[in-house]
Amino acid sequence: MRADKVFIIFLFVTSVVIAVSSGNIKIDMQSYLIALFLFYFFSTLYYHLRVAVKHGNARVDYTIPYSLAIALYGGPLGVFIYEVLYMTTVFFIRKKKKVADDEELLHTFYNIGSFALNGSIAYYLFHGLYPIFEQVPFGFWFLIILIAIIMSFLSHVYLTIVFLAMGEISSLKDAMAFIKSRSILDMGKIAFSNGLLYFFLLDNQWEMVIGLFLLNYLVSRSNIAINQSIQHKLERDKFEQMAYTDFLTEVYNRAYMDKKMAELNNSKERLGIIVTDIDSFKQINDNYNHAVGDHAIQHFAHLLQSYLSEDDYLFRSGGEEFTIFLRNRSYEECLSLVDEIRAGIKNTPAVAEYENETIDISMTASFGLYYYKTNETLEIKKAYVYADQLLILSKDQGKNRISAKKGLVDIPLSARFE
Repeated sequence: MRADKVFIIFLFVTSVVIAVSSGNIKIDMQSYLIALFLFYFFSTLYYHLRVAVKHGNARVDYTIPYSLAIALYGGPLGVFIYEVLYMTTVFFIRKKKKVADDEELLHTFYNIGSFALNGSIAYYLFHGLYPIFEQVPFGFWFLIILIAIIMSFLSHVYLTIVFLAMGEISSLKDAMAFIKSRSILDMGKIAFSNGLLYFFLLDNQWEMVIGLFLLNYLVSRSNIAINQSIQHKLERDKFEQMAYTDFLTEVYNRAYMDKKMAELNNSKERLGIIVTDIDSFKQINDNYNHAVGDHAIQHFAHLLQSYLSEDDYLFRSGGEEFTIFLRNRSYEECLSLVDEIRAGIKNTPAVAEYENETIDISMTASFGLYYYKTNETLEIKKAYVYADQLLILSKDQGKNRISAKKGLVDIPLSARFE
């Protein structure tokens, strides 16, 4: 028999032995049955608020367990009956919804055994230590918090043993990390929720018990709604990032360039629009292969990005062609930066693997720079066309050059090369 099954059966049998040997329910039967009904009803009702976390092939459900309160109130037998009733109901719910695991019955035995055993331990700890703690201000709450921490620790120890037996945890480091993974805030919620429930149960304040269950529901439901909203936003942001990112170079793509053009058009800001591409790029593909060519494009993109500030934008506008929006700079500053980029590309070859050898790929780039202040008269798309025409001019004049124009007034073209 598998080691994890042996341990689960051991937990269940131990909880049965302790429950049976503990004697009768520790309070009058009528009060216990009312408490049992309320705990069972609200626990089942709130089952959908659980948080499921995957650990390898195993699933762990996290909720606010009420085993501590019912254990302190009804004793080991009382908590065992509650866990059998609740966990069996969960088993059939999962079967009906067709979300049950292949070993759902085994997991049900584990849940009954672990929670009932912890509840029994909590009962004996509480009644054994309470005479000491009641002498201390807030001693009841210190004791409840201590027991909640112990129960949480034991729960993780049980799971760690199961995961070790299943091979889901393979090292002591992983085991310790899992044991420490439970949030302090979660343990605080368990302690105070169960402590208040126990207070109200002792005085048969059923309305307060129901009110506390309802409060827990509202808080849990609100937290889930907030988490879902945050998760949806993260997913939307991720999809938007994917939609606007070039898969090869990881810079912005043409779709995002069109979006930023619409945003910056007529923004009245001074903008340097640069269109650039790798000179004689076809020769790289012809001399090597397209994989090397892709690596050269990636290298080119990373070099361009390294010269830009966080206010600038870099787009892959097509093939080996890239477009840059330089912001918050004068014309002279834009021209100087572009010349620095041109020299950096010439002096920094790409390193790639070709036929099991490392090769250096030297390259140059040509640039077209159009600088202007966005306005109603000239749309930004037209300014981009001007920059593209200046790039063509740089190519026609011999490549590895910068052709630039400021505004709508012609100035001598800047042509720099080495």
